[in-house]
Parts: sequence; C-alpha cells; structure tokens
Amino acid sequence: MSENQAVYPVATLCRLLGVSPSGYYAWTKRQPSHRAQADMMLLGRIQETHTASRGTYGAPRIHVELASQGVHVGRKRVARLMSAAGLAGVSRRKFVRTTSKDGGRQAPDLVDRNFAADRPDLLWVADITHIPTWAGFLYLAVVLDAYSRRIVGWSMATTLATKLVLDALNMALLTRRPNGVVHHSDQGSQYTSIEFGQRCREAGVRPSMGSVGDAYDNAMCESFFATLECELLDRSRFKTQAEARMAVFEFIEGFYNPRRRHSSIGYLSPVDYERRRAGEPDAHQPAVVLAALKHKPCGRPQAAVLDRRCARRPHLRAGRDGRMAPPGAEPKNGSKQEDKIPSDQVP
Repeated sequence: MSENQAVYPVATLCRLLGVSPSGYYAWTKRQPSHRAQADMMLLGRIQETHTASRGTYGAPRIHVELASQGVHVGRKRVARLMSAAGLAGVSRRKFVRTTSKDGGRQAPDLVDRNFAADRPDLLWVADITHIPTWAGFLYLAVVLDAYSRRIVGWSMATTLATKLVLDALNMALLTRRPNGVVHHSDQGSQYTSIEFGQRCREAGVRPSMGSVGDAYDNAMCESFFATLECELLDRSRFKTQAEARMAVFEFIEGFYNPRRRHSSIGYLSPVDYERRRAGEPDAHQPAVVLAALKHKPCGRPQAAVLDRRCARRPHLRAGRDGRMAPPGAEPKNGSKQEDKIPSDQVP
C-alpha cells in the first residue's frame, strides 16, 4: 500500500485488501514488537557467526556456536531467521572416484570400516586428492587422526610421486610421535611402494589398506575431502598454485583443526576435543580392532608384519560397556576357571 498510495487512494487500497484506513495508519506508526526486535538482534549475531565460518555453517553449527557465546535460543528459530535472510550452509557434491588399481593387496584391512578410536594416535587414515588451479592440478595428501578428526600431517606437490605421501607421513610422525599407530589408506601406488613400506617399518607404523575402488573402506578421509571441496574448493578459483597452497594451509591450520565444529565429536573442533579429553582416563568409545604382529621362529618380533587373518574379523565385545576383551580373557561377570586338577583327585 505504501508503494501504490501515490497512484491509488488509500481508502480504495484498504477496501481491496479488507482492512480499515484507521488500522493501516495505526500500523504505520506502531513500533516493532519485542519479538521482532529480538529477532533483528539475533539475526545480526547469526550473520556474524556465518561470516566467521567462511559462510560454511548451517543452522545446527551456528546454533552450537551461539550457545558457546552465551546466546541460548532454539535451533528452529535460528533456521527460520537464516532462511528469511537467505543464509545457508554449503552442501557437498557427489563423490567421484579418481583412482583405481589392479593387483593384490599389499596389506590387510585392519579397520574393516570401524573408524572409532578411544585415544589419539591409535588409528590414522590417509588419502590423496587434487586441487584444480589455472596453472594445473595441485595434489594434496593428508593424514587424519580418527580419534579427533584432526589433520596431523599433510603435504602438497605438483606430481603424484611417492614423496607426496612420505612428506605427509613424516610430518605426522614428527608432530605426534606415535607408538604402533595403524595407518589406513587405499591401495594407491604411492602407499604400496617399497619406499613407503620401509618408512612404515622404520617408524613402527602398521599399514592397513581397504579394497580396490571402494570409497567406504576409507570413508573418514573421504569425508574430510568432501568438507574441503564444499567449503573451500567449490567456492574458490585459484589462478596460481601458490595461491592454492596458501588457501589450503589457511583452511587446515587456521580453520579446520582449531575452529571448525564437528557433529561427530560433540560440535567441538579437533583441537578443543583433544584438550577436553586429555584429562579423562576413559573416553567410553569402542576401540578399533587391530591385528596382532607375527613373530619370527627365533622369537624376535618382526616389525610391521601384519596378520592377514585379522582382516575383517567380527568385532567381539565383552562386559557391560562393550569393551574389547583380550584373547583368552574370562567374562567380566562369569565364574572363574577352576585349576586343572586330575580327575582322580576331585572329591
């Protein structure tokens, strides 16, 4: 009515819309309600949070971020205001398989799609992706800790040489110093190379590999790449490879590890999750089923030689909390085994 009152009389417009002229004039002079004013203030906080997340957060993560700042509102209210303001998180595109390899498996699958870990540096997952630039592809290799979803090692190069994955592994070993960690990857030629296998044996790393052409066997690392693509690569165009390197570095070290909230770890960032859980003796999560090391006939353990029979073994659980029991262990609430006594001495 305000836009057309210079062309048509207000009384005519009110009659067509079924309202009274006095009601219309009263509405124009009326102040916004307290709810509307509160929504405007809340929308300002939502826009700030959305901008701080690089425009990637949707309503669930923004709701958690506001709660951490002391703003306690309903998630549906946040979603309603974001929809009205045209704010939305980014969505992932369809997965496209880019690598395939023929031949036998170089290491067994010690994970069997069970990516849970009850402590840091128990299970690492690794993979390679490509970053398009106007100057050609740039390749990124990462090593991710399954406990906190933290990127503990990464490297970039212009070729798919074995050095790419070795640099990522060496960075993870230098910053974390693990003991007997499982390194899970696909069966790419970089991970099945002799050089990479020797480095794993030297560092005491236990290699594990999924099946050929099955992204679900390395789903956790594929999930990170999907996040990288939808929150950075799909929203940016890099003219040079140096520009792409700086953007990926800032995303991993400046946003993903210290700040990005993950729904799978209670909407905490990987760094905050590790800090909060550092003082807890029990994380109450099922541990990854790991294979045992074989031993040489002389009794000396052979480093990084894997037991193939442990691959894809059903996960056995014991006790009320579902923890894994060591082989030969007695049930938690069961009766103890009696000592082996000859039958003639049994009363």
